Amino acid sequence: MGRTVALLVAAGSGSRAGGELPKQYRKIAGKALLAHAIDHLLRAGADDIQVVIGEGQEALYRDAVGARPLPAPIIGGATRRQSVANGLEALAGDDVGRVLIHDAARPFLYLDVWDRLVAAIEDADAAVPALPAVDTMIRPDGSPVSRDALLRVQTPQAFRFEAILAAHRAWTGGEATDDAQIARAHGLDIAIVAGDPALDKLTYEEDFRRAEAALLRPRVGFGFDVHAFAAGRDLWLAGVQVPHDKGLAGHSDADVALHAVTDAILGALGAGDIGDHFPPAEAKWRGTPSSLFVEHARDLVEQAGGRIEHVDVTIVCEAPRIGPYRDAMRTRLAALLRLPPGRISIKATTTERLGLTGRGEGIAAQAVATLMLGDETC
Repeated sequence: MGRTVALLVAAGSGSRAGGELPKQYRKIAGKALLAHAIDHLLRAGADDIQVVIGEGQEALYRDAVGARPLPAPIIGGATRRQSVANGLEALAGDDVGRVLIHDAARPFLYLDVWDRLVAAIEDADAAVPALPAVDTMIRPDGSPVSRDALLRVQTPQAFRFEAILAAHRAWTGGEATDDAQIARAHGLDIAIVAGDPALDKLTYEEDFRRAEAALLRPRVGFGFDVHAFAAGRDLWLAGVQVPHDKGLAGHSDADVALHAVTDAILGALGAGDIGDHFPPAEAKWRGTPSSLFVEHARDLVEQAGGRIEHVDVTIVCEAPRIGPYRDAMRTRLAALLRLPPGRISIKATTTERLGLTGRGEGIAAQAVATLMLGDETC
């Protein structure tokens, strides 16, 4: 039957979503909406993906797509229908048997919907996903409309390629709300399959907030560090200089609490540990403030589209007393992580004079970091 190609329409301005960027290039969970749509289509099983973009969006497209192996994008038209037509014409004569026309504003396509669509066009010219209307429906004058006869149509919409190409070429009805309307006017047989609420269109700002919240999942990381006391050094704990007769030995400023926090964040990210990012054998890190390590870990979370929710630190030592400096430590760590102080916990304990900390030989710290990170499956 030929190849199965996804035609991804991403040519609109997305003005209703607000912001400076067209909505298909806005990031949620660290990735452009267009990139989410492409990745879901790749996982679903498209042989190829042809993207249609707006004129002048080439640089935005390159930034969003990165190294994903896709053909050069097609430039769309002034309307969605014209953009689809441009994409279909570009695919003509390229051994395409089936085409699934999809909107980048509905990026979260899951495998079961794809499978239902592909199966349906074995026996029909076209197939569209739809959901029943569950809300009360009324006309502008307030009179009710029976929702039993209404469906919410989504994309992708699947077609036998030659059939939908002919339908678009024959269309004379002006702007169409979707490709099924064009197919129906051309006499094509259209099957209805079950859609998915995840495919609801992202249009307004609140849609983007809900989509990002749905993508993020909790991750928890644990960090532990210990340093021996050393004469002639300042003592730094959680980014605060604490008066004491000794500091801690280490290649950096040896802030044991910030080292534990850094490892906890890196652990939640699955990004190794502090030594992988700041090797102690490298002279350039000698005497480095440990705040740099924490900021690096924080930046990695932000680059991944995640956020730090909470950090809990326990400092283990017989001396000095931590209580007088706890609030300053919370404030400093909160500033480093760009969090309210209420989402930072600093605690202290002893080991009842057992072990190296109990003998006053050093200080240990452990930290737990809770993150929210993107989690996509198809």
